[in-house]
Amino acid sequence: MPRQPIPPPHRTFARTMRADATLAENLLWQALRNKQLEGLKFKRQVPLDGYILDFVCFDARLIVEVDGGQHSESTRDLQRDRHFETQGFKTLRFWNDEVVKNIDGLCLTILHEAMGK
Repeated sequence: MPRQPIPPPHRTFARTMRADATLAENLLWQALRNKQLEGLKFKRQVPLDGYILDFVCFDARLIVEVDGGQHSESTRDLQRDRHFETQGFKTLRFWNDEVVKNIDGLCLTILHEAMGK
């Protein structure tokens, strides 16, 4: 995927979100960073197409979102997922408490989805 110009406010917001990550985001990042999950390269808090992606593996075309209760039944999230689906991405969404309680199971799910491509 060619690099796209990122508006400065989006870049600043992504930096802020990296610095102010939730416990669940930090736990998942520790499992995904440095190609620890079967060599898959994930990036976190990536600005793309006007959105900030929690985690993305461009090679596998996989987006992983870690959500709190504010995302329950979010139509904006559905629109966003459809937008990226049209670009060939699959989006996995996990609740914060799922990450904290079952990090190993989530990593297996992520790995399964990433390798299924």
